[in-house]
Amino acid sequence: MNTDVAPRLGGRRQTWRLTAAAAVGVPVWLNTGVLLRWQGHEPGSWFLVGDPLVALGCLTALVWRRRFPLAVAMTVAIASTASTSATGAVLLALVSISTRRRPVEIGAVVLAFVTGAQFSVGLYPIQSPPGSWWLQLVLPVLAAGIAVAVGAAIGARRVEVRSLRARARSAEREQAARAAQARALERNRIAREMHDVLAHRISLVAMQAGVLDHRGDLAAEESRVLIRGIADGSHQALEELRDVLGVLRADPGRPEPPQPSLDRIPELAAEARSLGVDVALTCTVTGEPSDALGRTCYRIVQEGLTNAAKHAPGAHVHLALEGTAGDMLRVSVRNSRGTASIAPPPASGFGLLGLSERVTLAGGQLDHRPTTDNGYLLTAQLPWPNRHSEKRA
Repeated sequence: MNTDVAPRLGGRRQTWRLTAAAAVGVPVWLNTGVLLRWQGHEPGSWFLVGDPLVALGCLTALVWRRRFPLAVAMTVAIASTASTSATGAVLLALVSISTRRRPVEIGAVVLAFVTGAQFSVGLYPIQSPPGSWWLQLVLPVLAAGIAVAVGAAIGARRVEVRSLRARARSAEREQAARAAQARALERNRIAREMHDVLAHRISLVAMQAGVLDHRGDLAAEESRVLIRGIADGSHQALEELRDVLGVLRADPGRPEPPQPSLDRIPELAAEARSLGVDVALTCTVTGEPSDALGRTCYRIVQEGLTNAAKHAPGAHVHLALEGTAGDMLRVSVRNSRGTASIAPPPASGFGLLGLSERVTLAGGQLDHRPTTDNGYLLTAQLPWPNRHSEKRA
């Protein structure tokens, strides 16, 4: 709620309640005056002036009933003994103290009110019918009971409203946290896809450009092959980038373009060979993995080839894939020491980090370390659940 609106609403509620309390006290005061005249008594100056002034003082004190609830309620209950027109004020004080739902405080104020009501009977010389003493006790108790019940109900309602508001705020915070987490995960996913798509292609393009820069003895045909490879690699990088952006911007009803999987790894190795990378592929995979598992395996091999091309140009690269459905899918990318002397392309530093996150999300393990022959080994183990077991479960 607006901070400027809340005080105005609070002030209106305060005025309305005090007006209602005054409206309850006025009929009691008038009834007392009528009874006095009916029994032949002339209302004195206290009835005409003192009684309303005490009621006004009680109403004024009620303004601070929330800051000093017990003190204000006790003061109004005791002061109401000397004023019939303060009946509405003392009932409002009882309602207010009852909203706190503290039995000791409520009992003390009720006792003060009922006791004061017995003394206020003798304030004016009104003769009561014989045997009506019990009414003088029951009526104040009944009025106090109604006020306490109303106050307790209001207090319970306030507690419930506060609880609902707290839960609503908590739900909003949790929703905001989940939305922020979803955005972060989506950014990470987009970053991984962009890196996987561009890093491999651009690294091969940079390697070919480095060969052109460092090899001045190349024949015209060899130069044309490298230039054609640079052009084709750049074109393919743009095509794959367009596919990624198309997935991000696609309509919900439009099917996503096919993502690379395990069956495209031989194409990845053949493409690397066509660009001059010495790649050997060994595949002993039996079964067809899921699309997510195949895509993760493809990205591991792609990152391994990209790192080998960047950091060990001219090295021999051996790819090994093995696994069976219901067990594990193991991927290994091993390269020897590089032999070409070309300047390495700039490294992003996020390739293995993003790959580690991808493998962790798949429930697998990733390991990468230098080998004893100054090469490098990248291995990954991915769980491969049996599809038939998943369907039965």
